[in-house]
Amino acid sequence: QVQLEESGGGLVQPGGSLRLSCVFSTRISNIAAWGWYRQVPGKQRELVARITFSGTEYLESVKGRFTISRNTAKNTISLQMNSLTPEDTAIYYCNVGRSAGLGDYWGQGTQVTVSS
Repeated sequence: QVQLEESGGGLVQPGGSLRLSCVFSTRISNIAAWGWYRQVPGKQRELVARITFSGTEYLESVKGRFTISRNTAKNTISLQMNSLTPEDTAIYYCNVGRSAGLGDYWGQGTQVTVSS
């Protein structure tokens, strides 16, 4: 059984920063993508940032503010979030996509709230 544990969410004022972390319970084989998604109630889940072998992708609204990184040796994915705005408020989910149509792994989600 593979578990993804997320941490780092919380309440922060506009302009503040948070760093989200996701650790895997074990090494995952056939990884094709490492990413972070977010979802607001009543809206579709959206890609925030993702690392693939083709490069790194970011949601347009977070470019220049968020940075995704991974540490293969430590089985972790991180998301550094700077200059946060209320529009960044959402539940953030860690995701690991696998190649050859294999199923994805998802974290339980961590709440990020940006408010004054």
